[in-house]
Amino acid sequence: MKVAIVYDRVNKWGGAERVLLALHEIFPKAPLYTSVYDSEKAPWAKVFPVIKTSFLQKLPFAKSNHELLPFLMPLAFESFDLSRFDLVISVTSEAAKGVRTKPATMHICYLLTPTRYLWSGKSFYFKNPPSKFGFIPFFGVISKPFVRYLKRWDVKASERPDKLIAISTEVKNRIKRYYKRESEIIFPPVDMTFAAGHVPGRQKKRKYYLIVNRLIPYKKVDLAIRAFNRLKYPLYIVGSGSEEAKLKEIAGSNIKFFGQVDDIKLKELYSGAKALIMPQEEDFGIVAAEAQSAGVPVVAYKKGGALDTVTPGITGVFFDKQESRSLIKAVRKFEKMRFSYKNLTENAKRFSKKRFKKQFVDFVKNARISK
Repeated sequence: MKVAIVYDRVNKWGGAERVLLALHEIFPKAPLYTSVYDSEKAPWAKVFPVIKTSFLQKLPFAKSNHELLPFLMPLAFESFDLSRFDLVISVTSEAAKGVRTKPATMHICYLLTPTRYLWSGKSFYFKNPPSKFGFIPFFGVISKPFVRYLKRWDVKASERPDKLIAISTEVKNRIKRYYKRESEIIFPPVDMTFAAGHVPGRQKKRKYYLIVNRLIPYKKVDLAIRAFNRLKYPLYIVGSGSEEAKLKEIAGSNIKFFGQVDDIKLKELYSGAKALIMPQEEDFGIVAAEAQSAGVPVVAYKKGGALDTVTPGITGVFFDKQESRSLIKAVRKFEKMRFSYKNLTENAKRFSKKRFKKQFVDFVKNARISK
């Protein structure tokens, strides 16, 4: 069986990229098709035998500033010739689902979310447009007319896969709401190695709270910083992004930034953390499951993927409103609670890579039988 994997863009590392590597383990000979590829920012992708890029790769700024070209993404993915493949797997939160395949080809889409800037995150996106190279005025003028075109294309593209897989209950509901299609949930794979070397029963000795996030607007790290400025509890922040300088300016002396860290350092930070703070609404939120695998409970905003990954009172605490006061209340509640290391790590096993691979292989077999 000839298999191809398709992904929006290969220029970063995150939860979706873990999905791609797990799929590579299942289908090691499958080439990877993508709009743009930055080998320096995505060294993990070198495991793929072949990486095929679109015409966007030839544009001088496309590899690192793709957000300026959403209206070219449909053309990029429709330009790929996938006619020789028996199975096409698209992993996408944007345009990769829109690849064209022949009727005999099985196209399975692993949908991270319906395109955020067109649907669930539209209002936020237009309040925070791309600002690189002074493009804000230009973006503001051209974006809204193109949204109508992109929404029509996005709905049409969502009809092309034979089967849809959602990464969470939240995403399943969005697929039904925006695309009027049914989907099956398969949680993404989570790195379980963070549990290695962790010592159970150390909650009282842990000294700080932890954030592991990209430092960009919708992650709401500023909300957590304002809360911890008032709480005065130590807060360690792992990650980098466009808001890093701004966040450092508003952070008190109890807050420490670590930037990007490797897995060894991250494991060390998890081992000393009281809890992971998750102020953002996530489509799934791999970091919440990752923390639990290390025996670290989660204080999370009660929306999105956290509803799948966090069990209140057992593996964490929710806060209801995306504001500092609500988070402060949740942290104070958390301070009075104790959590079982066993409960945390057992819950995390629901999101293991082994489980993901088995579910995905079973899904492919059943899909091919039913086609």
